[in-house]
Amino acid sequence: MGILDMLGVGTAPSPSAHEGDTDTVKRIVAELEALEPSRARFLAAFAYVLSRVANADSTICVNETEAMQEIVQKLGHLSDVQALLVVEIAKSQARLLGGTENYLVTREFRDVATDAQRLELLDCVFAVAAADGAITTSEESQTGQIAKELGFTHPEYAAALASHAEHRTVLRSLRAKRET
Repeated sequence: MGILDMLGVGTAPSPSAHEGDTDTVKRIVAELEALEPSRARFLAAFAYVLSRVANADSTICVNETEAMQEIVQKLGHLSDVQALLVVEIAKSQARLLGGTENYLVTREFRDVATDAQRLELLDCVFAVAAADGAITTSEESQTGQIAKELGFTHPEYAAALASHAEHRTVLRSLRAKRET
């Protein structure tokens, strides 16, 4: 038994798993068997991408976790317990496998989501990044990478980012320098 199996990451695929699902998505789907499998896969990928931006600075704060839970519960029409479970598993997977899973999970979401759902996720990514009152440069960089992987053009990303300008630490620093 490998280390990933002991951590519950390398578990056998659920009967509802689809070929091409990443281990991250498969694990969350297995925890949400009560949901329709395609809906569970969608929520798994959605929550993982949120965790990805929250973990951009290598820490996921309480405010970011609460924002993710609220978003996943509301948009996923989940109970408190289900939303908590989805977010905690997604956070754990982002911490453990972030480097290898980030692109794969985001691409999987892009492939199953509508344009409106991709845009909604981008807005939610910014909401999680700003949950602690600031979008750091590492979070901003991660949101840019996510936007690119979701298929957004740079002007589309820039427009979305502009609507969150008050939270950008890079702009705060520039303003502070001008005022001194």
